[in-house]
Amino acid sequence: MHYGLFCLFERFMGSQKEAIDDQLKLVALADALRFDHVWFGEHHFNNFSLCPSPTLLLSYAIAITQRVRLGCAGFLAPFYDPIRLAEEIAMLDILSKGRLNLGFAKGAFAPDAKHFDVTIQNLRPKMFECVSAIERLLNDLSPTTFKGIFVDFEATNIQPKPIQEDIPTYIATFSSLETVIFAAQKGFGLMFSQGATLEECAYACEAYEALAGVKPRVILLRTLCIDPDHEQALAFARPALDHFAKSMRAASSFGVAPRFDPQKYQSLITQRDVFFDGEKMFHCGIIGNEEACIAKLRNIKEHLENVTVVFKPLGTNFLTNSTFLRRFNDDVRPYC
Repeated sequence: MHYGLFCLFERFMGSQKEAIDDQLKLVALADALRFDHVWFGEHHFNNFSLCPSPTLLLSYAIAITQRVRLGCAGFLAPFYDPIRLAEEIAMLDILSKGRLNLGFAKGAFAPDAKHFDVTIQNLRPKMFECVSAIERLLNDLSPTTFKGIFVDFEATNIQPKPIQEDIPTYIATFSSLETVIFAAQKGFGLMFSQGATLEECAYACEAYEALAGVKPRVILLRTLCIDPDHEQALAFARPALDHFAKSMRAASSFGVAPRFDPQKYQSLITQRDVFFDGEKMFHCGIIGNEEACIAKLRNIKEHLENVTVVFKPLGTNFLTNSTFLRRFNDDVRPYC
């Protein structure tokens, strides 16, 4: 099993610049700790998750790392010109000396679809066409012609070409059978969100294997919060998860993320404990003491093959997130 870091450049407190700087410092730490992957998200019109330009972030990350593989989880394919994105992907692969991974997603936020002029119904089919066109532009040695409903170009030969003959590519899915079929036909891996259960992931992987005859490569996103005190880890994780969910709901409906107030969240947590079971609420996350986190990762290993678990630490600042990564590396990773 391999491990990675997932970066959404979240701004809980402080300035936007501080949030971006802190996340990039965490990328450098993940490289120093010999994590296998780092993945960046892509969000637009969002004052909480500050990652609207993943190619620029990847370019910077290439310069400050030595060995970790880097990718976007994922490029929101329906909002791109495939020729332009293919050119940038090829250049990133060259700059990284072949350390680039690719991830693609269809996007789902209403403001994105509105501002990039794509109807919600067309997001998935346009993603399929855009990704197919990019794959050909990267790999065809002769000029590429593509005729689709949404993507249409003739005799295009991007230069330069990437170093890797076959850049590892993944498609984000919420177990949509249509997306799984597309990935299986192309030989792409599957990428599952933080909230996808192991049962949902296993179902998608079984469908993929039935179509492709092989098991898929899997990127599994998971939240991370490790504390020697198991109950303290559960309690600590709740504010960041709650604020993340509220901010994403706001961003998906033309709203603005609420202000993060730790004291307010402590009072809300006390009330919520009456109504919610913390173990069930956070069962998808790698949250708890070292023993609990080891057990959860071993369980993932039993259910999924060819998997890279990619962590989004649940701290609200660099110091806390770096502590979680170090605890994982020192006290959990050797036993998984």
